[in-house]
Amino acid sequence: MKKSVLVTGATNGTGYAIARRFAREGYDVFLTSRNGEKARAAAQRLAAECGVFAAGYALPVGEEALVCDVFADIRARGYLLSALVLNAANLGIHQDALTVPLEEFQAVIDTNMVWNFSIARQAALQMRQAGGGSIVFITSNTAYRAIPDRVAYGASKSGILGMMRALALDWGKYGIHVNSVLPGMIKTERWRQNQGDIQHVPSAYTPLGDVAEFDDIAGAAYFLAGPDNRNITGAELTVDGGNMVQLYPILPET
Repeated sequence: MKKSVLVTGATNGTGYAIARRFAREGYDVFLTSRNGEKARAAAQRLAAECGVFAAGYALPVGEEALVCDVFADIRARGYLLSALVLNAANLGIHQDALTVPLEEFQAVIDTNMVWNFSIARQAALQMRQAGGGSIVFITSNTAYRAIPDRVAYGASKSGILGMMRALALDWGKYGIHVNSVLPGMIKTERWRQNQGDIQHVPSAYTPLGDVAEFDDIAGAAYFLAGPDNRNITGAELTVDGGNMVQLYPILPET
């Protein structure tokens, strides 16, 4: 059966880079976004760029029936999913723990944990039938290193690691690998434009002297979900230039 991958939040940035890496390795690609028009446009762009089949779906958070519909369509097209990369996230920015409305806190948990679980479960059902597969959660080094006013985000990223380990244990008997990639700072468009001097915040000063490109995260996801991963499950791969190994960043003298 043809190799296939589903990537969530894949219309641009890290998600699109992940989808493109798999496409370049010969995978047909399914991708999702909250915006169906953007998802379909990204799929068309990917198909033209890499010469593979690609399809895009609208997948709003909290709609389990729509998750089931997406996987039913994948099956109807003749696929049993080979790999799943869960990249989409609610960033939960500016959430003061003393004042954040409970529904806003809950929305981050619902997106980053409950919704991801729903998608992972539907993928696992197909992978079990296929005799195996790989699931990769894109989490964050903030699972271990707190940042200000991001209480729900940090909690959800830590929670994903616990969920990942539990699913690796439960689904290993079906030949399903479940792992996580933990990015640090990434060279987003905001980083490149240096808005608010983001290139010079302490977390930008890594032991390697650089922060991640989108393709660095894509390469890590492909390593864990691709055919060379025979015996790794329940593992975390950190891609942050070494930030997590240092007690504090060494800032250049001015």
